[in-house]
Amino acid sequence: MEEIYETENADHLASSPPARGARQRPRENKNRGLDIRSRVSGKKDPHFVEILPSYMVKVARADIYLKVGGDLDYWADRIIDGSQNGKLLIVDCSQNVEFLEKPTTRIDASMGDIHRQGNPHYWLDPANGAIIAETITAALTRTDPDNGAAYESGLAAFRVRLETKMEEWRRIAEPLRGTEIITYHNSWPYFARAFGIEVVGFVEPQPGIEPTPSHTAQLISMVRSRKIKIIGKEPYFNSRTPESIARQSGALVVELPPSVGGAADATDYFALFDALLSRLVESKGR
Repeated sequence: MEEIYETENADHLASSPPARGARQRPRENKNRGLDIRSRVSGKKDPHFVEILPSYMVKVARADIYLKVGGDLDYWADRIIDGSQNGKLLIVDCSQNVEFLEKPTTRIDASMGDIHRQGNPHYWLDPANGAIIAETITAALTRTDPDNGAAYESGLAAFRVRLETKMEEWRRIAEPLRGTEIITYHNSWPYFARAFGIEVVGFVEPQPGIEPTPSHTAQLISMVRSRKIKIIGKEPYFNSRTPESIARQSGALVVELPPSVGGAADATDYFALFDALLSRLVESKGR
């Protein structure tokens, strides 16, 4: 989940899954000394990250820190503060994204892990991937202007590939349009919007709240009555309750990686959507 961008003159560090959408660009410019390394696995829950001293050491010599924003990586502030890097450029990758599910009422603890700006899993709509890439490119160019033309060229190539892949993904996702699924956590409103999927329930009774027997019983009843075939589960959540629902309803638990690195085949931003759609289409066909 965490990315480090190293050049001969600058380091760029990010705590965010969205930053992985930019990884094609630096790799295309390796002759300029850019290197990318992951520091936190995409299989880890981005809401809760153990803060290690080594993260602060990395940030201490970085020029840019890319944040997911939307209060998802609130823990990043501890890393940034601990680095004592007064020259660090902090970039919120969500700054130009339109959030879904913005709270319209007062938030309290009974509502679970609700984010004040809206649902923070915005990178799961490929259209937002282009916005994220533009934000990252602007930050890289500001910090490393000598390579600005290369970053802009990479961004243009990224946009072209993304548009091509979007056409492909829409064709692949056509059988999923209107399909009802439940998921463990509310990670998927942007993905669902992009591909016409209906997320009608969650294993968690509230975001971040452990499943309860009464809520699980209600889900089993709903899955049976609506003949829901798919229970999506992020790789960092326990399988016990989803598997129990599946056994009692005839549905299938499908592991859905929400971030790059969350599965062996989710190796970059494009492969992430390839992996998600292939899993869902295959599971619906069973």
